[in-house]
Amino acid sequence: MSEEKKFEGIGGWLILIAISIVLTPFKIIILGVTTYSDVFSTEVWEVLTTPGTEIYHFLWAPIIIGEILINSGLLLAWLYMAYLFFTKNKHFPKCYISIAIFSLLFIIADAFAVKLVLPNEPVFDPDTIKELTGSLFMVVVWVPYMLVSKRVKAIFVKK
Repeated sequence: MSEEKKFEGIGGWLILIAISIVLTPFKIIILGVTTYSDVFSTEVWEVLTTPGTEIYHFLWAPIIIGEILINSGLLLAWLYMAYLFFTKNKHFPKCYISIAIFSLLFIIADAFAVKLVLPNEPVFDPDTIKELTGSLFMVVVWVPYMLVSKRVKAIFVKK
């Protein structure tokens, strides 16, 4: 079997990446809905953002709005990545690497931003640790794979 034929089509470890690319937009939507539906469907938003309330902090509104905007951007980015992946576009590996690194940095920055508002809470709560671990795994395992894999180099060549 020729080297070119061996790497034809989505196969090998790329199947795991394909599954991740398909599931991640759903994960972002579910996480967003479960996190923010209570904030906006109850009086939580007013309590967090109205001066004089017990848990008011001037950073709550920018943090929450920033999280929503960045997660919306990430949702669009992952959908675009799915397009690049399934069309075997040459820009997919670089786009994947960029989003993987950005996601990791966003989780860390968001955790420290929340720590400014809640100084008595740990920087990384169990949910954040779970997200951070998954993102760190993506950067440590899949980014090098994108850079050195012969399959990646052979498949993602279309303009």
